[in-house]
Amino acid sequence: MIVWQSNIDLKPWNTFGISVRAKWMVTCTSLEEMREVIQDDRWKTLPRLVLGGGSNVLFTRDFEGVVLVNRLQGIRQVSEQGDQVLVESAAGEVWHSFVLHCIQKQWAGVENLSLIPGSVGACPIQNIGAYGVEIKDVFESLEAVNAESGELRSFDKATCQFGYRDSIFKNAEKGKWIITAVTFRLFKTPKWNIQYGDIQKELERLGYSEPTLVGVSQAVMNIRQSKLPDPKVLGNAGSFFKNPVIEADLYESLLQEFPSMPSYPAGPGKVKVPAGWLIEHSGWKGHRAAHCGVNEKQALVLVNFGEATGNEVYDLSTQIVNDITQRYRITLEREVNIL
Repeated sequence: MIVWQSNIDLKPWNTFGISVRAKWMVTCTSLEEMREVIQDDRWKTLPRLVLGGGSNVLFTRDFEGVVLVNRLQGIRQVSEQGDQVLVESAAGEVWHSFVLHCIQKQWAGVENLSLIPGSVGACPIQNIGAYGVEIKDVFESLEAVNAESGELRSFDKATCQFGYRDSIFKNAEKGKWIITAVTFRLFKTPKWNIQYGDIQKELERLGYSEPTLVGVSQAVMNIRQSKLPDPKVLGNAGSFFKNPVIEADLYESLLQEFPSMPSYPAGPGKVKVPAGWLIEHSGWKGHRAAHCGVNEKQALVLVNFGEATGNEVYDLSTQIVNDITQRYRITLEREVNIL
C-alpha cells in the first residue's frame, strides 16, 4: 500500500543537501504502485518529479507537485551466451551496489563506474560515465512505464539516442517515462580499460601485477575518494559541468594563448576540453562564496558547506560560466538538473 506524505523536506533526498519542501511525496516499490500513483488526480494535475538517489539535481525552490521516489528492487541474470551475460537490475537499486554485485559474480564491464552516486534507473538518462567507460558501452535495453497511461515499453540502445551525458530522456522524451528496469550486456572475460586517469598507477600501488575486477574497482574508488567529497559529509552532486566540446580551430587558436590547455579527440573537427582545467586555471578552485563554493581538490565540483540555498549554488555556477566564456570563448554547460 502506498502512502502519500505532504509538505516533506527534501534535504535527505538530494545529495546537495538543499532544504526545500515538496507538496507531496510517494515511494513506490512495485510497478503496480507506480500505476496507482499515475491514476491519482494529484499526479495528473500537479508538477511531477521522479527521484532515485537525488545525486544529479539542484533544487532552487520548493517543489509544488508530486515527488515519486523509485525504490524498485531486484537483480537477475537474464541469459548467458558464450562470453556474454545479460543482467537486469530494477531501477531503484543503488548503482554502486549493482556494480559490486556484478564484480562478485565476475561479470565485467561496469568496474570503472564504481562509486558513482545515484540509482540504476538514473544511469541511462544521464549516460553516466567515468574513466573511459559510459553506460552506452554496456547497455542492452530498459523498461519504462509511461507517466500518463501506465503503459510499459521497452527501449533499445538506438532508441535511447545516447550522447555525452545525454539521452532521449533528457530531450524529446523528458518527463514522459519512469524507468523501471535496465538490462546490461556484461562479459565473463574482462576487456580492461585502465589507461584513463591514474588507474594503472593505483593498481601498482595496491600491489596488483595484473588487473582484476576487484582491483580495478578498488583503484577507481580510491581515486574518486581522493578527489571527490563524500556527499554525506559535504553536499554536492559530483561534476557540476560537462566537459565542453569545441571546434578544433578554436582550440588551436586558444593554444596560442594557453599552450598547456589539454584536449581529447571528440570526432571530426572537434575536441573536448576538460572543464575542470578551465575552472581551475581561472582561479576558481577552492573559491568560497557564503555557504557554497568550488571544491578545493576538484574544480568541477560545487559544494554546499551546510546552509547553502540552491539559488546560491546556481548563482555561483553562473559566475563561473560567465567567467569561462569571457576568458576562453567557451560556454560551459551544467550537467546537473536545475529545478
